[in-house]
Amino acid sequence: MLLWSSSVSDQPTILGYDEPGSIQLSNDASQHIVEELETQVAALTDGYKRLEKEVINRYEAAEEVCIAAERLWQTVKIGRAVGRCLLLGRQLEAHMAEVGGNAAGRKDDHRSMIRASNTLLTIRQLFAASRPDEEGEYLSRVHVINTLQIDLIMPSENRLQARAQQIVREFSMSVLTSTNASTPTAPSAPTTYAQTEDTKARTTSACLTLYLLSPTPGNDPVDFQPSLLLASLQAYLRTSLTSSLASTARALGTLPTLSRTLLEVSARCQNIVALETLLESIKPPAHPLLASTTSPPRNTIDAASTPESSTTVGPPARPSNLLQPLLLALDTSSLPSFFWRSLASGLSGRVQDIVNRGGVSARTLKSQRERVRESIRECVIRGCQQVGGMGDRVREVEGGWDREIGVMVGSVVGVLGR
Repeated sequence: MLLWSSSVSDQPTILGYDEPGSIQLSNDASQHIVEELETQVAALTDGYKRLEKEVINRYEAAEEVCIAAERLWQTVKIGRAVGRCLLLGRQLEAHMAEVGGNAAGRKDDHRSMIRASNTLLTIRQLFAASRPDEEGEYLSRVHVINTLQIDLIMPSENRLQARAQQIVREFSMSVLTSTNASTPTAPSAPTTYAQTEDTKARTTSACLTLYLLSPTPGNDPVDFQPSLLLASLQAYLRTSLTSSLASTARALGTLPTLSRTLLEVSARCQNIVALETLLESIKPPAHPLLASTTSPPRNTIDAASTPESSTTVGPPARPSNLLQPLLLALDTSSLPSFFWRSLASGLSGRVQDIVNRGGVSARTLKSQRERVRESIRECVIRGCQQVGGMGDRVREVEGGWDREIGVMVGSVVGVLGR
């Protein structure tokens, strides 16, 4: 190896060569480093094998045990959920045996409908808990649960709904037409105190059953609407209106039957008055699928504590009885008022048809105008009276029922004067 040196004039100068022994020293040092690295690698290899033997193999075995334990825990959870579901199914079957009686002569217990409804809600809550780590996560995969749902749960729910809707549909408390042989298909009205109380109790159980079985789109009680109950009650009102409208229009064409027909219309309105009183006395039951509303809203507490927050608007309050949702759905303040106004709106067109057709019916109707006026007035007053056994409370209406009387009289007599 040549060594160069620079002088002041930048001319290189050869100083000399390295000795051959320096190359050997470098080779020996490199060989020594390689031997040391091989020794350390061998030590690391032995350490890894010992670690694999003592840790990794044990970890793999422990992981298998952990997976087995986790599967066993899932099996226990599924077994508990299946056992609870089967127990609830047996309980539901026992309740359904008491609904409507059975062949063994067991008496019909209408209160069993509420118990069966609560059991159904518990089962529904169990099926709804299907998210990971919840109780009903794997229930849909169990064949016996699917069979239970098809053979028992769904038929029982449909039967409860049909039974409750039938009770609401057959509700009758008025005794005005109880002895009238012209309406043999009408539901028999109670004639004794025991029968009246039984009718009230049955209807209460039916309304609570329909309330509980109504679908729950969420767990917020404010957004919940008892759709099954509202549909049944609206169907009852619609049936009363349709029957009253058809019979009244027919009777106006044949005046000799008007008195009897208006008596039947009054009886239907008395049933509606009784239904309104009964619904107002029924408080909504605790619903297992809805969040608790026992604590007051936060803004209510703030409004009570600070004067400046008194204008804070909170969420809608939960209905205090089963009448409020129905009045809200019908957009009315009273069921009798809704009945008479709806009847009057449909009756005016029927009277106009009679007048347009002319003939004896139209002439008789015009000549007996005052008699028809007085009959309709008595019909409205009689129909708005409270039924015996429903209490002495009468809904206070400004001006009495004068507005309803005026609407009904105007729908008939007003058309005749045109």
